[in-house]
Amino acid sequence: MRDFHLPGRSAVFAENGMCATSHPLAAKTAVSLLEAGGNAVDAAIGAAILLGICEPQMTGIGGDCFALVKRPDSDEIVGLNGSGRAPAGLSADALRDAGHTTMPIHDAAAITVPGAVDAFCRLHGDMGRLDMAEVLAPAIRYADEGVPIAPRVAFDLQESGPFLQGVAKDHYLINGQIPTTGQVFRSPAQAEVLRRIARDGRKAFYEGEVAADMVASLNALGGPHTEADFAATACDYVTPLRNGYKGAELVELPPNGQGATAMLLTNILSHFDLPSMDPFGAGRAHIEAEATKLAYDARNRFLADADHCTRLAHMLAPETAQSLAALIDPKRAMADPKALSESVHKETIYITVVDRDRMAVSLIYSIFHGFGSGLASDTFGILFHNRGAGFSLEQGHPNEAGGGKRPMHTIIPGMLRESDGSLMPFGVMGGAYQATGHARFVTNTVDFGLHPQAAIDAPRAFSEPAGLKVERGYDPSVLQALIDMGHQAHVPGGPIGGAQAIRIDAKTGQLQGASDPRKDGCALGY
Repeated sequence: MRDFHLPGRSAVFAENGMCATSHPLAAKTAVSLLEAGGNAVDAAIGAAILLGICEPQMTGIGGDCFALVKRPDSDEIVGLNGSGRAPAGLSADALRDAGHTTMPIHDAAAITVPGAVDAFCRLHGDMGRLDMAEVLAPAIRYADEGVPIAPRVAFDLQESGPFLQGVAKDHYLINGQIPTTGQVFRSPAQAEVLRRIARDGRKAFYEGEVAADMVASLNALGGPHTEADFAATACDYVTPLRNGYKGAELVELPPNGQGATAMLLTNILSHFDLPSMDPFGAGRAHIEAEATKLAYDARNRFLADADHCTRLAHMLAPETAQSLAALIDPKRAMADPKALSESVHKETIYITVVDRDRMAVSLIYSIFHGFGSGLASDTFGILFHNRGAGFSLEQGHPNEAGGGKRPMHTIIPGMLRESDGSLMPFGVMGGAYQATGHARFVTNTVDFGLHPQAAIDAPRAFSEPAGLKVERGYDPSVLQALIDMGHQAHVPGGPIGGAQAIRIDAKTGQLQGASDPRKDGCALGY
């Protein structure tokens, strides 16, 4: 139970419906759509698109999305891959000939065709209840009237704002300056695009004037994109992956997302007696960091477009996790996980809504880096993501850049079925951190019995190539102990990720919402 003497958040309880997301206006919008007779799909789409106005550095209609949906009155969970493909003309050879050894980040070459709008329209057409005009009305209103910049958004803008280029500065800065807390951000050009989508569906975005604006803008920036690339964009329903963990079941999407990385991580961690460790001590943080290194090395080797990913079974095999776990020294950080694991492999914004009928949506929607590519379309100011940066330029790699391929994605929605039957749609934002964030949320919940809100509040650490990030929520002695183990441990300038969750209690049927204090948002029910 929470100590009410200390700052913190209470979990939110409700019975009729709930949303947990990273901005209060989006949570309110989702609940309002539920109250108006919409279902979880309507509410998730309406609020997600609004988040592109509330948090324009994080997401927008120029990005991609993925979703898991539990159907009402059923245990069936369906997956939707709403990630776009590279334009047909993208060539890894041409990029290598130009001197690139890795994908450029703030360049037209990193811009794959945005897939989110197609996915939203497909999901709404197949499962939504309200008219699309009703679903998009709040986002259109706020795009026209504006949204005050929230504190966490302002913090992020200071870091990501300098990456805006060209006309993107005109659309996303205010009087040429990076917006600050309380200033009102408006996007009337995006409001017009949303009105057209509300009226004419996906073709309003992928064909006609809006598509022509995007293609002409990309061509002027050196991109090989064509209107045919945009018209051909299509999302895919996919069968979710399911993986057991100590009586619970983790549900993730298959590649090209990194959900399999979270599963490999939990498989590795299952070989350690986590419950015997201090949940916020150096021992657990060390084991998690070492498992992360090995799991992410596997991700980088194997994960790619589903049509090119051939080693998924190996990655998720129990013996793979067992062999990788055996490489971990409980007292010392490994120097070179890639070389160490060679013997094993030998041969790679989030919103959740639950409605009255217990339809549950776990949806993640992103433009990748802060402000994506930093590039926007001239007329409508559609900010382009840079998901193509997820491609490899290593010749022959399954994730090698190529026309018509989907790149490896970091964004992953999740669901957790607990041992008592309770279902929890959840997600963890934070780029590459997301797979580790999923595994940490699962182990916080399963191994340490933390309520979803406590599991989200808990301090985080993340091992990446530059070293081990350790949040200030850890005792300073933990940081020193990790340094003594050989980690390049340091306190980062900002928090690690952000999470949201809704628990559907199997016994009472009640909804329990949890929202990350690292973000501006909240869980809200009715």
